[in-house]
Amino acid sequence: MQLLVSPVHRFSGRPAQGPSADPVGGLVQQIRVRRHLGIVGDRYFAQRAHRDAAVTIMAEENLPTSIDPAVDLQKTRRNILLRGIDIDAYVDWTVELDTGDGPIAFAVNRAARPCAWMDTLIGPGAQRALRGKGGVRCTPLSDGVLRVGKASFQVVGPREWR
Repeated sequence: MQLLVSPVHRFSGRPAQGPSADPVGGLVQQIRVRRHLGIVGDRYFAQRAHRDAAVTIMAEENLPTSIDPAVDLQKTRRNILLRGIDIDAYVDWTVELDTGDGPIAFAVNRAARPCAWMDTLIGPGAQRALRGKGGVRCTPLSDGVLRVGKASFQVVGPREWR
């Protein structure tokens, strides 16, 4: 599992101009998640416009490593990277992640569609490679902490929160 907190939005303007600097943030060892608010310290935390998309989860197996073998969360700008779970298949479901500090429930609301920035940051063809498997946008339904390492994953049931 990888975890990313990004306090600033790096992708504004046109991809050809390149991303703005990210002076703080990046890959972290743990994140604190707050119910209906997101990840403490992240750019989408407590932002009303991103209430249903405050946390983005992606499957490691879907990273376009054939384009860039070193691709990770810093290039895809997703928050949580899971191994061995096809998270894209759980849109409209509620799932739980637990890394040892208790489960955190997430409403999996919709696909995280890749944008043209993926071709700039990862390499030509990355946006196309990530279509349909770029991760999911979620709302946290409980408070808690996630840490880098082994995580348990459980499907709770159909998503009920909106």
